[in-house]
Amino acid sequence: MERLWELRDLFWESVLETLYIVAVTLGIGGIGGLVIGVALYVTRKGGLLANAPVSIVLNVLVNFFRPIPFVIFIGAVQPLARLVVGIGIGNRAIIFALSLAAAFGISRIVEQNLVSVDPGVIEAARAMGAGRFRTILTVLIPEALGPLILGYTFVFVALVDMSAIAGVIGGGGLGNFAIVYGYRQFNPAVTWVAVIAIVVIVQVAQFAGNVLARRILRR
Repeated sequence: MERLWELRDLFWESVLETLYIVAVTLGIGGIGGLVIGVALYVTRKGGLLANAPVSIVLNVLVNFFRPIPFVIFIGAVQPLARLVVGIGIGNRAIIFALSLAAAFGISRIVEQNLVSVDPGVIEAARAMGAGRFRTILTVLIPEALGPLILGYTFVFVALVDMSAIAGVIGGGGLGNFAIVYGYRQFNPAVTWVAVIAIVVIVQVAQFAGNVLARRILRR
């Protein structure tokens, strides 16, 4: 416990690092995933912007990246990370890799939630003269907003889990804290404090996501 007390400042720094990595990743990957997911939905057969070649390319691209285990993915995209963010290790590299992986994962969640939207609502908007892009922005996405929030909450939880691998490429956060100061130094107390912190973050995020989604679904 004495050792744990000595690490308290480093612990809180690791908590903030984890929240920073996950928040930035969810922002970048979330927007990218939303764009790709909407594109997957509207370009499919019978969609608002039906386009078979584009739909096939997008599906192949998403299906190619999604199954890759993240611990392998971060190593594979290191050369690209160096090109884009100027470095292949550290928090910037982990955010780049996480954002890329998240975008492709989120795209399927977005597509699946958009599929659940009643086609009659879209047809009604089109019958009233709404353009395709206006229909997407003012009807399609708002109609699926509740389920989308739940989907993004799930992604947040997954990103907290994935961020724990940041130490593999020199990143920080609770995962790195638990491995370096807990596991490698045979100090289970440190490891369990990190585990509890991760569980608390996940529980708070899940609760907030559930509450927000319920409020939107009741409108």
